[in-house]
Amino acid sequence: MKIAILSRNKKLYSTRRLVEEAKERGHEVTVIDVLRCYMNITSMRPSIHYRGETLEHFDAVIPRIGASVTFYGTAVLRQFEMMGTYPLNESVAITRSRDKLRSLQLLARKGIGLPVTGFANSPDDIEDLIAQVGGAPLVIKLLEGTQGIGVVLAETHKAAESVIQAFMGLNAEIMVQEFIKEAGGSDIRCFVIGEKVVAAMKRQGAEGEFRSNLHRGGTASLVRITPEERSTAVRAARAMGLNVCGVDILRSNHGPVVMEVNSSPGLEGIENASNKNVAGEIITFIEKNSEPNKTRTRGKG
Repeated sequence: MKIAILSRNKKLYSTRRLVEEAKERGHEVTVIDVLRCYMNITSMRPSIHYRGETLEHFDAVIPRIGASVTFYGTAVLRQFEMMGTYPLNESVAITRSRDKLRSLQLLARKGIGLPVTGFANSPDDIEDLIAQVGGAPLVIKLLEGTQGIGVVLAETHKAAESVIQAFMGLNAEIMVQEFIKEAGGSDIRCFVIGEKVVAAMKRQGAEGEFRSNLHRGGTASLVRITPEERSTAVRAARAMGLNVCGVDILRSNHGPVVMEVNSSPGLEGIENASNKNVAGEIITFIEKNSEPNKTRTRGKG
């Protein structure tokens, strides 16, 4: 098979591992910087050009699109889909998962456990918004934030008011969520491939830090998940339409709640914590499932 990996940096751990596993299985792999692609959008012969050359046909494409380049990256991925290339994750599903508010609404529609979440536009509604999520302490999140950036824990009612007013004053889109104190600054990353959780790890925030992101000094360890957590992760992936994703779950007093579904999860933390060949399982999934023109959404939102 000819496989394209959309990644801005071929030296990243996740990209290197995918290349290694694909080559080991005898596939031809090309790493493509998505921002250097440009497209000829036509109904007859859509094409993608890269560094002055026209890209030849690929059997499958693995999108490793960073959050900061979602718009352009998914446009390039759509072009691959138009050309009949099998996408590991479809462009529509990635766009869905990157919109924090939309993704929560889709998960809620499927009855998946979530932290109580509020969203408002007017400063006049701040009091009601705080009350809706159970009051302080509460978590305020920028809709555009990634890797824990733009996430604030407001420990008092006054602090919550001030932070929300400040964000609204900057015309920043935010949502407000209940604080799951019993999680103790930890979450569980379930790595889903197809209809199966292939690995899971517990991420624990640094001392005094309520965010568990590994980029923020968190640590990862092997964890045994419950059948309910396993089911929640698989249902969340299905709701997003993602074949491969990381589902971040908090253990709350009212069961597992989904914090986020990550359409481009890193492999280093999960492989080291679980000692499993996750990259190899991704390539195996592509081998079993890739077919020309196999795009379920067919351009639907």
